[in-house]
Amino acid sequence: MSKADERRSPGEVLGPGLVTGAADDDPSGVGTYSQVGAQFGFGLSWTLFFGYPLLASIQAICARIGATTGKGIAQNLRQHYSPWLLRVVVLLLLVANVINLGADLGAMGAVLALVIPGPVLLYTAGFALLSVLLEVFLSYAQYARILKWATLSLFAYVGVLFVVDVPWDQALRGVLIPSFTFDRDHAMALVAIFGTTISPYLFFWQAGQEVEEQHRRHVKPLYISHRRAGIELKRIRTDTLVGMGFSHLVALFIVIATAATLHANGIRNIESAAQAAEALRPIAGDFAFALFAIGIIGTGLLAIPVLAGSAAYAVSEAFGWTEGLDRKPREAKAFYGAIVAAVLGGLALNLAQVDPMKALYWAAVVNGLLAPPLMVVTMLIARNRKVMGKYRIGGRLEIGGWISTLVMWVVAGVFLLS
Repeated sequence: MSKADERRSPGEVLGPGLVTGAADDDPSGVGTYSQVGAQFGFGLSWTLFFGYPLLASIQAICARIGATTGKGIAQNLRQHYSPWLLRVVVLLLLVANVINLGADLGAMGAVLALVIPGPVLLYTAGFALLSVLLEVFLSYAQYARILKWATLSLFAYVGVLFVVDVPWDQALRGVLIPSFTFDRDHAMALVAIFGTTISPYLFFWQAGQEVEEQHRRHVKPLYISHRRAGIELKRIRTDTLVGMGFSHLVALFIVIATAATLHANGIRNIESAAQAAEALRPIAGDFAFALFAIGIIGTGLLAIPVLAGSAAYAVSEAFGWTEGLDRKPREAKAFYGAIVAAVLGGLALNLAQVDPMKALYWAAVVNGLLAPPLMVVTMLIARNRKVMGKYRIGGRLEIGGWISTLVMWVVAGVFLLS
């Protein structure tokens, strides 16, 4: 371990995990959390409190796979498991990501139109173009810094709580004391929360970003560079715990804010993040509306590259293409082409005027069905001595990973039954 490693600043420790966690609160996620708060008040807040260790466990495992092997999830699948499994996983991931991209781009365009009246489709296309240009033409070091700064947009949702009247005794009771009614509405809400929170694209992105960080810092994977293992595993743990904690805290704030305003005033049905922002205006005032709108646009600009990038990582690793945001466009034409294609696919859904709520529903279906088997495969990779060597997972991290996997299987079962 070098002295440089020991002197790493918080900005260097927090990276892939922080960005991944913040991207989890994308506009479609904001819409889901807003609907939960509006429909059930504080009643399902506990799911985010108890779901935090589940997401942190599986994301830490994905990061560890990337850091240890120097390869992403799809590349490890290609080298160690059946080709048909890889093809099914990548196809489902692409479908879910394109639908999510469409929903997020549409939400950003709709929110900007609320702030600055204008054509929603033009704004949507503008956000798509901006995201592609930044991701393709900026160097990885520059883009990584932009993504980390973009996480600050999530503090807009913290600000909302300071301008609305929150009954904190009821809010804390909803967070700390689980309650659940076994009916269709609660079952669907439970699936929506976990499906939005523990999403497969996050697995691919964080593993891929660990590999990108190795390229940026010109260091070798842990299975080769044993002396760095201790400090790197500690960094991954801290980065992931902070990133996923940040993600869940912001999601919780969104539920609390909408429960204290929309639910308390009889508004029980929210169909999009944009509608949630607009519904806040007459109840909580223009400032709360503005904060909510800024948060949606900011998290969208953060989530679009993560969704497109995770799709590009998966496709490139599956086909053995040169990949990585640290590469110049001419060095990884197929990789960047996949990014552009994914974003254009999301934009096409908006141009075709696909119902955004139906799009989100089917994205949840695909994510909900893809996550459990993919988590099983991820756990098998992380436990495989041939893949991970002496850095295969064990102890509390393994227990947390298997519990997370079991919970997602239960959630998928509830979804199918409901």
